[in-house]
Amino acid sequence: MKNKIFIEFLESELNKLSRKKDINHTLMLVKSTDNSFCWKNTYGESLSTDTPFWIASITKMFISSIVLLLMEEGKLTLNDQIIRYLPEKLIKDVHVINGIDYFDQLTIHHLLKHASGIPDYLEIKQNKKSIIDEVIEKDDMAWGINEILKIVKNSGKPHFEPQDISKPKYRIRYSDTNYQLLIAIIESITDLSIEDAYEKYIINPLGMKNTFLPHGKNHKEKQITFPWIGQVEFSNKPKALKSFNDLYSTLDDLVIFMESIIDDKVFKDKNAKNMMMSSWQTFDFGVSLLAPGWPIQYGSGMMKVEIPRLFTWFKKTPSFIGHTGATGSWLFYCKKLKLILCGTVDQVTKAPVPFNIVPKILRKYNKMISSLN
Repeated sequence: MKNKIFIEFLESELNKLSRKKDINHTLMLVKSTDNSFCWKNTYGESLSTDTPFWIASITKMFISSIVLLLMEEGKLTLNDQIIRYLPEKLIKDVHVINGIDYFDQLTIHHLLKHASGIPDYLEIKQNKKSIIDEVIEKDDMAWGINEILKIVKNSGKPHFEPQDISKPKYRIRYSDTNYQLLIAIIESITDLSIEDAYEKYIINPLGMKNTFLPHGKNHKEKQITFPWIGQVEFSNKPKALKSFNDLYSTLDDLVIFMESIIDDKVFKDKNAKNMMMSSWQTFDFGVSLLAPGWPIQYGSGMMKVEIPRLFTWFKKTPSFIGHTGATGSWLFYCKKLKLILCGTVDQVTKAPVPFNIVPKILRKYNKMISSLN
C-alpha cells in the first residue's frame, strides 16, 4: 500500500514537470539499492524508459573517475602541475591576475575541485555573444580545447587565484573549462581520444551498453532524445553536441554507474572514492544558469546537496550526492534512504529542476518509511 501511494506521488510529480513551459519530454527513475523498490517512467512522444538522453555535466563524474583511475595506475598524482601534461603554449595566459600568469601553478586537483579560478568558457561573451549564442544562431559549429582556451584568454577574467586546497576551507567556482582541461590531460596521458577513454575505463568494464559519445562511433541516432535551449532543439547540431564531450546514457546505465561507485566496483583503492567524496567545499552565491551555487557543495567531480531547512519550511531533507547537468539532468544517491534517483527534462532553461524535484521525492520517501517505524 505504501509503495502504491509513493508511485502515485511520483506519477503526479512527473505530470507536473511535463506541464512546465518549454519541457518537451521527461525521463525519471527512483530505485532502492536493496532492489526493494524501482519506478521509472517518461513523458513525451516516442519515448521509453530505455531511451538514451544527453546527460550533460553528469559526465564530470565519469571524467573524475578516469582521472582517479589513472592515479591508481600511477600515471599521475593529483598535485601534478598541468603543465606537465599540456604544452605551455596551450595554457600560458589562461589565468592572469594583475599581470601575474598562474598557468604554471595550476594542478590537476585544482581542476577536479573547481578551485582553479579559471572562468567557464560557456559563460564568456565575445562581442556580446557566448559560444552557445553562436550555436543557436548558426546551423552548426565545432570547437576543441584550443578554441576553448582562446575564448578564455581573449575575454575571460579569472575569479580568483588558484586556491590552497590543503586548507580546510577555500573558494570554488564551477567552470566547464576545468573539465575540458582534464579531458585534454586524459588524452595526453593515455594517448586515447576521450571517447575511447570513456569506453576503456568506465563503459566497457561496467557493462554500460547504452552509454556513448554523441555522434561518435557508437552513436544510436534513431533512439535518442535531444536537448533543448528554449525553443531550439539540438537535433540538427551534431558538431556542437559532440564538442561538449558529454555523454549520452540511459536511466538503467546511470544506475549501474552510481551503484558501481558506491559498491566499490570502479576503484581498486577506496582512497580514490574517498577523494571524490571528501573535502566538500560550498560554492559562492551565484546567479548563473549554467553554474551551480550556494548551498551546493563539491568534492572532486561530485556534488553534495544539503538543503537548509529555511528553504523547505523547516522540513528536513536527507543529504544526497551525485551530479546534475545544465539540461536539467540528474544522478543522485541518498545514503540515508538508500535511494538512487536520475532523470532529465532535456531543457537548459530548466537547469534548476533537479534541485526541486529530488529533495521533494526524498522528503516524501523519508516520511513514508518513518511512518512504518
